[in-house]
Amino acid sequence: MLMKRVLWLLLLINLSFAVKIRDIVTFEGNRSNVLIGYGIVSGLNGTGDSKATIFTVNSLVNVLSRMGINFTPAQINQMTTKNVAAVMVTAKVPPYAKAGTPLDVTVSSIGDAKSLQGGVLLMTPLKGPDGRVYALAQGQIITAGGGGNATNQNLNSGYIPDGATLERSLPFTMPKKYIDLYLNYPSFNTANAIQDAINNKFGYGTAVAIDSDTVRVKLPPYNAVDFLSMIGDLNVHVHNPSKIIIDSRTGTIVMGGDIRISPVAVASGNISVEVRQAPANPQQANNSNNTNNANNTKKHSIFFVKAPTLRQLVSSLNSVGAKPSDIINIIEAMAAQGAIHAKVEVE
Repeated sequence: MLMKRVLWLLLLINLSFAVKIRDIVTFEGNRSNVLIGYGIVSGLNGTGDSKATIFTVNSLVNVLSRMGINFTPAQINQMTTKNVAAVMVTAKVPPYAKAGTPLDVTVSSIGDAKSLQGGVLLMTPLKGPDGRVYALAQGQIITAGGGGNATNQNLNSGYIPDGATLERSLPFTMPKKYIDLYLNYPSFNTANAIQDAINNKFGYGTAVAIDSDTVRVKLPPYNAVDFLSMIGDLNVHVHNPSKIIIDSRTGTIVMGGDIRISPVAVASGNISVEVRQAPANPQQANNSNNTNNANNTKKHSIFFVKAPTLRQLVSSLNSVGAKPSDIINIIEAMAAQGAIHAKVEVE
């Protein structure tokens, strides 16, 4: 249920401030990788896959046959799978992980199992995008309802903390001549600021801003790790563009601290808002009027002059009891008319 009045959060996201380079860029190669595998969960209390899930039966037969246990076709037809389930297993490998690194594992049912609660994942190879096995996973599954009442909980997926071990380091070679820094939020101004900060510290030509997303840095012949560490510690001033983020589900508005509104007139429901160049009537400068129409419905008129801030607008709308939908509609209409000088994102 939407809150009665819109909650607005004031963030100074449109001011210039100093941050460390390492907090706003991703170094080339500094990325996680994903692994995936197909496995079998055993030990379920009658909540596993039914015989209709053919691949579970086949997988169970293959697992047991590798252990020297063979079945006739008739025995396979009589096999039940209510205590086992076929699952997909995934894991995320952090940057620069080496062989022996433990990995958290996520397990999800792909058959018709009712629950994975209490199950144990049997040894499962996890492969990378290149098809090679990089890790082995196994262990007790923890589900959302494992610690109490399972009502309304999703029991068809779970996780295993440190449930896999990386058996092979993912390939990574440190660049020898240049390394690229990728901005987390592309900006020509920020890319140029990073370039200047690095060149001021290490000399002209060390860094070049390729575009709004990438800054290319020349590496020294030795001690590249120490060099990159020093780059990461450099401070730069960044200027984030003004932005308004609206969560239409909760009625939350996140805005910059000094977003101005140009002259405009907007109405939504029983509320009208007018921003004027100059007060035509001094009595109507930055105030609200309430009137009743023929149906005895109260109407609210809000007047502003001298480019009010969005913060002032939202506060005034809240003061007259505006619905979240009306506030959002008014902001979107003003943005569509070009009266709000900020990017509006509705989620």
